[in-house]
Amino acid sequence: MSRNRPFVLTIAGFDPSGGAGVLADCKTFEQHQVYGLAINTGNTIQTEKDFFEIEWTSLDFVLQSIKTLFGNYDIKVVKIGIVPSLLYLKEIIFNIKELSSKTQIVWDTVLKSSTEFDFITVENKSDLSEILSKIDLITPNYNEIKKLFPDFDFNQSLLNKQIQTAILLKGGHNTKAIGTDHLYSQNEIFMLPPNTTKCYAKHGSGCVLSSAITANLALGQDLKSACINAKNYIEKYLNSSSTLIGYHYVQ
Repeated sequence: MSRNRPFVLTIAGFDPSGGAGVLADCKTFEQHQVYGLAINTGNTIQTEKDFFEIEWTSLDFVLQSIKTLFGNYDIKVVKIGIVPSLLYLKEIIFNIKELSSKTQIVWDTVLKSSTEFDFITVENKSDLSEILSKIDLITPNYNEIKKLFPDFDFNQSLLNKQIQTAILLKGGHNTKAIGTDHLYSQNEIFMLPPNTTKCYAKHGSGCVLSSAITANLALGQDLKSACINAKNYIEKYLNSSSTLIGYHYVQ
């Protein structure tokens, strides 16, 4: 156990290919020199190319794991990945805040896999609003934000009137500016353009980006710096190979 590294926790699925989920998160945590803890929300059968099946972990088991880890470690930031429902997510978040109100939460809003397997649908908007009020950042792509907020105004500056949390809108699906992300906070829209025009697609890149942000926040960086540095990391990851499997490194 490290005495110097801050503790972070990923609550996400298990991908046996190692490209996404808790394995990818913990690889990212280690490269950022934070101590990664993990809770599995579901076992999957998949490769970097195909998704076949998922077996969800019971909510009670996840909540007991959260209680145990928070009882033993000072967890600075939690990253949440795939969950089967908003109710499942709500219970996780409210339990975290009850155990440690100061712990920050990043939700990687994975609504479906890259192979079109649906994980979660958003039907109850009041539940979604209540959940977002407890979260520090969400990281949707353009397809996901349209499902979460169909009437979202991408150009409005007074975002606190619309959304209860900060949003890093990823630009991978932005046909007008590929790779340009936008960080929306209550009173600011900050554009993060790509550092390179050449990138290879990667399985699990969203997991890696959100866990890099999680690590940076735990290291004391403000939200904007955490997102900028995570973008630098993910671009190196995307260009680490020409295949769907990437390699983790900082330098």
